[in-house]
Amino acid sequence: MDDPLLVIVDAANVVGSVPDGWWRDRRGAAERLRDRLARDGVPGRDEPVELVLVVEGAAREVEPVPGVRVEAAPRSGDDRIVELVAEEARDRPCLVVTADRELRRRVGELGAEVTGPRAVRGES
Repeated sequence: MDDPLLVIVDAANVVGSVPDGWWRDRRGAAERLRDRLARDGVPGRDEPVELVLVVEGAAREVEPVPGVRVEAAPRSGDDRIVELVAEEARDRPCLVVTADRELRRRVGELGAEVTGPRAVRGES
């Protein structure tokens, strides 16, 4: 059986894409995103996925839950995402969720598909 689609979510970028007060509780905002991912997956994707949420800074203490692996970036979340794409997406499809232009360029050069935060925010 083929490996499921690897979906890597840039937590800081997705959380920061909505001005809902996330800056007052970065960890809580990342946990809410994690929980929504665990519950809803990636809307519009019917195939099996492996979800990885990359956290950094104040959100580094977010714990994994069933269905969502959490990767705490020791430094830059963007650099950790590029490392994950390079390490884990060699022989499988990969989707990176971010609006960061430079990160989109970097992971695109490694063959990853890219989509924006709306893909996982549960919006129409």
